[in-house]
Amino acid sequence: MDAILIQILNGLDKGSAYALIALGLTLIFGTLGVVNFAHGALFMIGAFCAVTLQKILTISVTTIDPERTDFLGNPLKVQTPYVENWFGPEIGAAIVDWAVPLAIVLAIPVMVLVGFVMERGLIKHFYKRPHSDQILVTFGLAIVLQEIIKYFYGANPIPTPAPSAFRGSLDIGVWLGFDPFTIIYPYWRLVYFFFAGTIITGVFAFLQFTTFGMVVRAGMADRETVGLLGIDIDKRFTLMFGLAAAVAGLAGVMYTPILSPNYHMGMDFLVLSFVVVVVGGMGSLPGAVLAGFLLGILQSFASMNEVKSLLPGIDQIIIYLVAIVILLTRPRGLMGRRGVMED
Repeated sequence: MDAILIQILNGLDKGSAYALIALGLTLIFGTLGVVNFAHGALFMIGAFCAVTLQKILTISVTTIDPERTDFLGNPLKVQTPYVENWFGPEIGAAIVDWAVPLAIVLAIPVMVLVGFVMERGLIKHFYKRPHSDQILVTFGLAIVLQEIIKYFYGANPIPTPAPSAFRGSLDIGVWLGFDPFTIIYPYWRLVYFFFAGTIITGVFAFLQFTTFGMVVRAGMADRETVGLLGIDIDKRFTLMFGLAAAVAGLAGVMYTPILSPNYHMGMDFLVLSFVVVVVGGMGSLPGAVLAGFLLGILQSFASMNEVKSLLPGIDQIIIYLVAIVILLTRPRGLMGRRGVMED
């Protein structure tokens, strides 16, 4: 029982990342009709926003500590972050410790700006082009962004720790009424799951209960009619591209303590997230989220040693096998709309 619950939690954690990236992919496809293969790169850029802020906050100045000496008896030279000099040792250390959550403040404007530049500078020229052209140009853009990150940050993963308050593990068994110390799970993975749930809920609430969101949903259903009403739907769709970029970036920021950022992490998540979108149904936001969590849980169970001993390598292909089965039985995906990519 404990092993099953742990695998469900692992699946929800991994599915949270899939769902967030797939949600952004679906927002872009549903509004602009663009298959954006550069979306995984946005996840990567968000992760490196956290890396960048951590590097900035740890920029240090050499100071003399008169109370400590080196082996020759001279006052010891120590490296002290500037933030500790500016705000004091305690507050400065706390700011450095909470670099990952604070990176959200940096990532939001950066990702919105990156999204606007991508959409206005490149992607808008491919709206009426075939989906194959869109895939090629956005895939090429993803490779360019990937190589830029590699040039500035190197090829090796960069550890980015969670705040000290959320390191270690939590006994979830007590919460669920099981015997103590039966279900031990990392704090930050739970934080990421609740964070993803908050973002997903916020996006759906924005689309469902705001005038802007209602216009966007109407434009996704019938763009021409909304345009005939005198509404500048193109401008709203461009803003939605920025929102989708921000969602992917925030997903990347908060995932850094779980997976150390590296230049190819975006591509790794993109392929799986695109499969999630197809399984959920192209253009379906609820389908993308549902498929993200379902496939995350399936992949988690497939990674169990008992399963891999029976079916070696099943954890690497389970998502694709499920996608094949679903598309053979439901060609539009779990919640796909009629007419989407059927021409």
